[in-house]
Amino acid sequence: MAAAPVWSVDPRTGKQREQVAVEATAQEVDAAVRAAHEARGALADRAVRAAFLRTAAQRLEDAKDTLIEVADAESALGPVRLTGELARTCFQLRAFAGIVDEGAFLDVVINHPDDTTVPPTPDLRRYKVPLGVVAVYSASNFPFAFSVAGGDTASALAAGCPVVVKSHPDHPALSELVAKVLRRAAAEHGVPEGVLGLVHGFEAGVELVKHPLVAAAGFTGSVRGGRALFDAAAARPVPIPFHGELGSLNPVVVTEAAAEERAEAIGTGLASSMTMGVGQFCTKPGFVLAPAGEAGDRLLKSLVDGVSDTDAGVLLDHRMRDHFLAGIEERTRLADVESPVTPGAGGEHTVSAGFLTVPASRLTAEGAYDVLIEECFGPVTVVARYESPEEVTAVLSRLPGNLTATLHLSEAEGAGEGRGAELLAELTPLAGRVLVNGWPTGVAVAPSQHHGGPYPATTSTSTSVGGTAIERWLRPVAYQGVPEALLPVELRDANEAGVPRRFDGRLER
Repeated sequence: MAAAPVWSVDPRTGKQREQVAVEATAQEVDAAVRAAHEARGALADRAVRAAFLRTAAQRLEDAKDTLIEVADAESALGPVRLTGELARTCFQLRAFAGIVDEGAFLDVVINHPDDTTVPPTPDLRRYKVPLGVVAVYSASNFPFAFSVAGGDTASALAAGCPVVVKSHPDHPALSELVAKVLRRAAAEHGVPEGVLGLVHGFEAGVELVKHPLVAAAGFTGSVRGGRALFDAAAARPVPIPFHGELGSLNPVVVTEAAAEERAEAIGTGLASSMTMGVGQFCTKPGFVLAPAGEAGDRLLKSLVDGVSDTDAGVLLDHRMRDHFLAGIEERTRLADVESPVTPGAGGEHTVSAGFLTVPASRLTAEGAYDVLIEECFGPVTVVARYESPEEVTAVLSRLPGNLTATLHLSEAEGAGEGRGAELLAELTPLAGRVLVNGWPTGVAVAPSQHHGGPYPATTSTSTSVGGTAIERWLRPVAYQGVPEALLPVELRDANEAGVPRRFDGRLER
């Protein structure tokens, strides 16, 4: 493959800022993967990798001013948003360090021989081991939290897996800086710098997922790009797990009773959520089922006011801006689609927020209106006005898989009256996170979090946020009849490793 230059580009002007690197050749991808593979042994000690993760967080914080400046120049997301995102990234690293210390992720189970069972139980000891080198594909919209030092990387390193990152072309300079910070943190603990590789370029990403020493991959991006890599991962002589986040509509259902009770508050909240970050959050509510009638009209008026007060903003790159404008044009050409606040070009390099409305009846069967239930990346949402509960059910039955689904209920419905439980049951198959009377933007980094969902939201049932994200990079192995002296320390009777385990049926903490 040709070694084309990699430029840092200012999305506010569309102009190239500086040459950062060159696209990696096949030989350079191979070298990065092999260096990562050779670094596996340095991550075998849980204490070492926990310390590495904590040091990485500290060194990122030490370099905060420079990192925020470069990130803003490449993403136009603004220092406030980026400062919060960097803090989240450092929190993730420290959280995974704590998970490594605790050891519960190893799922240790020990059974001693028991001749009374049918069939008899031999000496069996089971736990989880790291898969190997993980390929991580950075996201455009989270240059810290879903990029070089983001959740995929943090969880993979916590599992004991070295990482090779394919940088996103929207923030190559930041990617280089963050990679250097993490490599320096690794060196402080005797871990080879090859434990974190970084490559640039589209072809490099394809070579990476095909490399025989890559054992798994994590991806955040578009349906088109993610599906191509997913198919490549499955088509390998030895297929590998591909944990991809591809796209999400994040539907919202507002009951008539909820609209009657607090239409204005719902409209204001929707406006804030759908325009947050110029509509570039993966959890942006992109489709809303709201009632027709007076209460629904009040909701729309509040939405008009909220969206109209939103300033035009810069998308992450001009390619995304072009796709956004083309998507709006395609949708507004449809009959019965109205735009109370028209989204579109806010200037030569910006876009303005808006929303579209359509009768829900247009979406109850396949046809040209299907584009309205596809994600449009940017500050726009579609409000479908329904006339009956049957229309709500018919439309929901046609929606794809999502990261989130939201239900707005009245106080009485929340207490068990009406269709609240029924609607919650209809939304649950559609998403990995179901909210009531809230908004999906903002994903807490918590042990109970699930950031994933049915396809095309993700290509697996796993989460990319929260402590259980570590499970993606592990596989179970059972040892039968192995002498104690030869067992991994975590599987020995004395439990020198001090990990939680299930010992002959008893849970020990």
